[in-house]
Amino acid sequence: MKTNSSTAVAVKANPSLFSDFSISPEILKSIEEMGFKEATPIQKLSIPSLLKGEDLVGQAQTGTGKTAAFGIPMIESITPKDKAISGIILCPTRELALQVAVEMGKLSRHKKHIHILPVFGGDPIQKQILALRKGSINIVVGTPGRVMDLFDRKILKLDSIKIAVLDEADEMLNMGFRDEIEDLLSWMPENRQTVLFSATMPKPILDIAHRFLRNPTMAKITRSELTAANIQQFYYEVRESEKSGLIQLIKMFYDLKSILIFCNTKRKVDDVVKSLSYLGIPSSAIHGDLNQNQRNQVLDAFRKGTINVLVATDVAARGINVNEIDGVFNYDLPLDFESYVHRIGRTGRAGASGIAFSFVSSNGEVKKLQRIENHINAKIERKKAPGAKDMKEAYIRQIQNMFEKHSKGKEMNLYRSVVEKISEGGIAPDELAASLLSVSLPYNFKEIKEKN
Repeated sequence: MKTNSSTAVAVKANPSLFSDFSISPEILKSIEEMGFKEATPIQKLSIPSLLKGEDLVGQAQTGTGKTAAFGIPMIESITPKDKAISGIILCPTRELALQVAVEMGKLSRHKKHIHILPVFGGDPIQKQILALRKGSINIVVGTPGRVMDLFDRKILKLDSIKIAVLDEADEMLNMGFRDEIEDLLSWMPENRQTVLFSATMPKPILDIAHRFLRNPTMAKITRSELTAANIQQFYYEVRESEKSGLIQLIKMFYDLKSILIFCNTKRKVDDVVKSLSYLGIPSSAIHGDLNQNQRNQVLDAFRKGTINVLVATDVAARGINVNEIDGVFNYDLPLDFESYVHRIGRTGRAGASGIAFSFVSSNGEVKKLQRIENHINAKIERKKAPGAKDMKEAYIRQIQNMFEKHSKGKEMNLYRSVVEKISEGGIAPDELAASLLSVSLPYNFKEIKEKN
């Protein structure tokens, strides 16, 4: 891998419109339907370079828009004349492979000749074999183990690959897939385009880049962009025994509908789920002890919104792709800086705002959080737990927001006529409103005493 100063570029936060790139009208239409207009920093550098056919090494975290960064150029590179498999994307986990395949499907919606197949363990291999034998697939998204299995069976052909992507390469190496990755790349055409994305750049990743990439462009997110500006970051000093109760207060105070809570161990995940259930907050756990079917059920329920609180370990959270996560909680501080960035990147996606909360219980954890703050070059603001007065104001604010949202609806005339009828019976509108609030406000509103 040879680089020079002209290709090694650190991206700064100056997003461009997708329409500024040399992208086909079909892709632009898909992007518009997905609600995107501005490119993220990693997309801004990667897309023009990849559209030129250059190899690329990208260092970027979860939630920075990597899939579109490599997906758009891959889709654009495949023509209706390409009948064999032309693009392949290797991912560390089943969840990420499925997530990437879904995103690629959205991006290629108006490219009728593009057909994408996700392949991974835990899914019947015969179904994947049948799809490949039909001969209409031109992009495969899969885990290294299943891709290798299909190649060994001589079902998956790699001799027509035009572009190969390693997504979250460091995670694949951590899971022991280095031999499979190197073998698969060795069996692809030498003149292919190769793209490597990784959150970190340890020596084994650099070794693969040196061996398999040709004079790649380097796309790296600068430290000031490690966490998105639209994510507010707070921390609370709280005793271990009081963390679950604080989650309950914060959830109500900020009116969080969908939250993701991170713990460092499987046992802690289970303990937190139990303690939240005691507080009347239904939640589900996701960690390594769940089998694939259980894991799929939990993730599907979280994506659909039937589960609003998910408690997870870092590894188990891979592949969670939900744009509407309102808040992320570090119940335990992460073990390293990169995990912090990965965790809070789960909120504030697709241009939405998000909030990240970290709990610290000792001076040592406060100092560790300060080191994280220095690493990400962003402020993590200290907060106090919401008091009684804060909670009452929050409830009132939520009622006001609800009123603003619904007051202009067409059905309001019906309800106004009901209010008029009730008023004719001698009940004043303000008394009616107070009565309705008494049954609609949170169960503990009457119990809150304003001590502050």
